[in-house]
Amino acid sequence: MAITQTLSEGLKREFEVVITNSEINKLVDEKLDNIAKEANLPGFRPGKVPVSVVKNRFGKQVLGEVVRESVDNATKDTMEKNKLTPSSQPKIEIISFEEGEDLKAKLSVEIMPEFEIPDLSSLEIIKPTVKVTEKEVNDAVEKISKENIGTKKIEKARPAKNGDTVVIDFLGKVDGIAFDGGEAKGHNLKLGSNSFIPGFEDGLLGCEVGKKVNVEVTFPEDYQAKNLAGKKAVFETIINEIKEDVELVINDEFAKTLGMEDLKSLKSAVSDQITKQHDQASREKSKRQILDKLADTVSFDLPETLEKEEYNNICKAMNPNAKPDDTSNTDEEGQVPEADKGMKKEEKQDASEIAKRRVRLGLLLSEIGRKNNIKVEEEDTRNAMMKEIQKYPGQEKQVMDYFKNNPDAQQQLSGPIFEDKIIDFILELANTKEKVVSVEELYEQEELDLNKEAVKAKKSNKLVDKNRVKKSTKKKVSKKVQKVETNTKK
Repeated sequence: MAITQTLSEGLKREFEVVITNSEINKLVDEKLDNIAKEANLPGFRPGKVPVSVVKNRFGKQVLGEVVRESVDNATKDTMEKNKLTPSSQPKIEIISFEEGEDLKAKLSVEIMPEFEIPDLSSLEIIKPTVKVTEKEVNDAVEKISKENIGTKKIEKARPAKNGDTVVIDFLGKVDGIAFDGGEAKGHNLKLGSNSFIPGFEDGLLGCEVGKKVNVEVTFPEDYQAKNLAGKKAVFETIINEIKEDVELVINDEFAKTLGMEDLKSLKSAVSDQITKQHDQASREKSKRQILDKLADTVSFDLPETLEKEEYNNICKAMNPNAKPDDTSNTDEEGQVPEADKGMKKEEKQDASEIAKRRVRLGLLLSEIGRKNNIKVEEEDTRNAMMKEIQKYPGQEKQVMDYFKNNPDAQQQLSGPIFEDKIIDFILELANTKEKVVSVEELYEQEELDLNKEAVKAKKSNKLVDKNRVKKSTKKKVSKKVQKVETNTKK
């Protein structure tokens, strides 16, 4: 096998790969020999099948396998021998190959840019903090009491209303066919809790015990179970019992029903929980500061493939006319429509600026993670998966199957975990100062729409490019001075 580099331009690398006919034949013969030793064909004893028979029967299949394996090995060898770290999946194109001739292919790859990680200890971060007040704790305890309030069967028959708990049997159907996870008996549902599919609880208002009702709903478009997302469904439902809330007194006895020793210990636990919530909100504020500051620190060449992918993703979010990138969706000329088709020039520019900033930040965070051996463990992904599953009561099996059958979905869970671990690492090193703020200030959310992100991206990209030019100029001046000094000494 011969590998020759044909292009080295920026982050792009191209190689010519030649795998000789003799190399291919040798690998084919080895595979055919192994098959002949194990083959069990009619008319031959096991292990005694002539190679010629095996070749006649499996030759083309084996040749295809050898070509695929050889190409894959060529890609791997090229990366290792040239010490290349690809930024995306390398592409290999077979230029020419006929049985009995050498195989020629072109390998194209974009490599990761080289850059220096900024001094993380120099990042100045203002960490907002909030002191938990007695009122916050009391309000939270009251909320808990309402969530754990007892119920009793209504004394006088009446229609169900908001706030009631109804005991129901139901069977969900789509197009007249029952679906997995859509059936339950004796299920307690508090009307007005919005714990079911939108529209389901409203369909039970005004119904009486023993009444059968068909509740028509539409699953949300973003419903986790893809086979149900956006589908219309009918739930055949019967109300077995209607219950109403009973008055609850917040005291030691109430605390004991929740597994606490007394009301004081309950309030202490609630205070700790609120503190954790505040800490998480504070961390999110600090994280935003870190990302903004990192985005303004380093400039380097960006892999075109990654930038294009991110650009397309942003355009799809910005452009209501954007269509999926699939070969079935072609125009009159047989070309797949671009994600930015129909967008204004200014909108395309905004998308481009955002893409540059996002890719730069992503690569920078990844490099920080790589150099500091930060990894996402299997347990981390598993815990994240269980949290997602818990968001869809009654659909646990479907959601679990979805993640099992979709590695990309699991990867989507791992990405945020990896980022959070890197942020935690940076927070440990950064120059952090605390600032006491109000609860309102802590939870004040910045509207992160694409227009605002575009403004931020333009400023950030302009700043890092300006600093890059300055550094480049300083290097050139430094070289000139050094040359003059050297000549002077001579």
